[in-house]
Amino acid sequence: MSAPEEPPRPRTANWIVTGLIGMFGVVGFTLAVRSGRTDSALLFVGLPVLLAVVLAMTPARTAHGRVFLFTTVCLLLASVALQEGAVCVILAAPLVYGVVHGTTALIHWWRSANRPYYAVAVLPLLLAGGVEGSTDGLRIDPEQSVQVVRRITLPADQFAERIAAGPKPVPVRSVPLRLLGVPLPRQVSGDGLAVGDRWVFAYHGSSHGPGGHLVVEVERAEPGRIGFRFTEDTSITARWVTWRRAELNWRAVDSGQTEVRVTAAYQRGLDPSWYFGPVQDALMHEGAGHLLDMLALT
Repeated sequence: MSAPEEPPRPRTANWIVTGLIGMFGVVGFTLAVRSGRTDSALLFVGLPVLLAVVLAMTPARTAHGRVFLFTTVCLLLASVALQEGAVCVILAAPLVYGVVHGTTALIHWWRSANRPYYAVAVLPLLLAGGVEGSTDGLRIDPEQSVQVVRRITLPADQFAERIAAGPKPVPVRSVPLRLLGVPLPRQVSGDGLAVGDRWVFAYHGSSHGPGGHLVVEVERAEPGRIGFRFTEDTSITARWVTWRRAELNWRAVDSGQTEVRVTAAYQRGLDPSWYFGPVQDALMHEGAGHLLDMLALT
């Protein structure tokens, strides 16, 4: 039986390139933090590509194992350094792991067959994908909206009376919200459906910082339709989403049932759009459903 093949040793040029890439990654991370762009694709795509290149170019027998361990450590350190909640780390982890392992596989394929340097020309394309969100002009469809419709067994006039009392905290029924530990309001105050009436959603603080609150004000009131605007948002979710407006509609289906529709427009706070767009849309659907639960629409 032949001896196992030794992993290839990088040449001096490899070490020079790896060192330069590593230094560029450190500088990029520092600039992202100082410029307030820690929610851009630079942090979730661009820097992971550089991290994977550095690790894949260094000598070891199992590149993917080393990349996995180092990436995990980086995610945990980032969650502390950037004061991110666990939910943000969990949401970003699949993207980061996919980027670093995909880049590692590409580098390994190139090195194992001694292919020419132009074979890794795809790396600049991956890095280009990391610039989304680095400036306000480099964002793709950050404005999103969500709509949830539910039919309840309650006459329309009684429904109006119920929601006039305002939302109340209730146990979370949504499995995704529970599993991810998404911050949700723990205390709610305010009532009424007249223009100027306010509802205040308060979030409990944690070791990651203060919980804050979200203030919603009735902007317009019509029969079967209430429009809201968001006057203040200091909640812990404000860095992930900026609320634009919301509307609550209802109509009688028959004498004993009412169809209720909640619509909310928001600006996505995380990039890249192709990943966080669908993720935040799904979570917002669950959050809108929880709001209907808080209005006693079970």
